Amino acid sequence: MRSGWTRRTAAASSDRFVVSTPRRSSITGLRRFLDPEQQRDWMQGKTILRDADERPKSLELRLKYVARFEKLLHRPQAQDVLELLRRYGRACIPIPRRTERHYWSVSCLPSTSDKPLTRVNASWMELFTLYADGEGIRARFIVHLSDFTAGHSLDRNQVDETLLEGCVVEPEDVGHFFPRGEDIFGINVRGFSSISKFLAKPRVLQAIRAFNLTHMNRGRNAYQASHCYSLADHMLGDERS
Repeated sequence: MRSGWTRRTAAASSDRFVVSTPRRSSITGLRRFLDPEQQRDWMQGKTILRDADERPKSLELRLKYVARFEKLLHRPQAQDVLELLRRYGRACIPIPRRTERHYWSVSCLPSTSDKPLTRVNASWMELFTLYADGEGIRARFIVHLSDFTAGHSLDRNQVDETLLEGCVVEPEDVGHFFPRGEDIFGINVRGFSSISKFLAKPRVLQAIRAFNLTHMNRGRNAYQASHCYSLADHMLGDERS
């Protein structure tokens, strides 16, 4: 049994985590800031977490990716990217100011049309990626498979297609794939309107939060050196600071 959280795939979504008490010497990840009950309540939308007022600073790292950020701003998708990152940062990352860079990061990657524009990571895991799609945009979400199957099964044949299609504007706007690993599921969503609708669905939001908690609790973020503070400013509402 993992300390802090234990996944129960056979139970209902809102009851799939059991609280246990971790040993003090083994506390890692978000358990340093939030106890399991606080994490679970946030995941289920029952509480608003108190975040830090200040953010960790690194002037060297801030300057490192300014040119990439300026390049992104010249892409036709720039304003959609910033708005979607703002929504994701506000809704999907717990105490984002206190955990910035050390437990999650956002990378600015606007090199070519077939590459990611931005990516949010935690631990060693991709969480959320935005791509150019012609003049438009598409997103990739990585979540737990068991949050999108009948009965929270780990059977890939049990994916709830009706649920997925109901979370976007048009059924053809959503697709899925299976990354390596147990209980890992990838969802592709096309178009700003469908991505916005997807993020606004309570069941989807809870699933995204559950996955993000899993990986932020695994320890320090492996992608700290690629963190783009200029993008994070928009995610955290500090774009004028």
